[in-house]
Amino acid sequence: MQAIRSKDMKPEMAVRSLIHCMGYRYRLHRHDLPGRPDIVLPGPRKIIFVHGCFWHQHDAATCKLTHAPRSNLDYWQPKLERNRARDIKNRAALEAEGWRVFVIWECEIAAMPNLKKRLVRFLETA
Repeated sequence: MQAIRSKDMKPEMAVRSLIHCMGYRYRLHRHDLPGRPDIVLPGPRKIIFVHGCFWHQHDAATCKLTHAPRSNLDYWQPKLERNRARDIKNRAALEAEGWRVFVIWECEIAAMPNLKKRLVRFLETA
């Protein structure tokens, strides 16, 4: 558990590189915002979270990275549920403050052209 980092992971770095190559400039992990978003674009008031499929329990049927823990369920199930509940609460708080929120899942990084199209749509809409 100690080796699990909360920032600068490979999926986040890939998204940051893509956004930078698209010409956008951003801030990282702002502590004054709920959930300390991974990527913050203050001008257009947009936020991007890059979620790990296991830690945030991605529920898409096509996701191969999410799995239920097989041991120590008394520990893992409540922990993962708290993570999901916290994500919902943070997103609601950010939207209430006027931020637009976009979530990128770890498994979506592999399809970079599709992800780029979705990012362009999110970043270029008002």
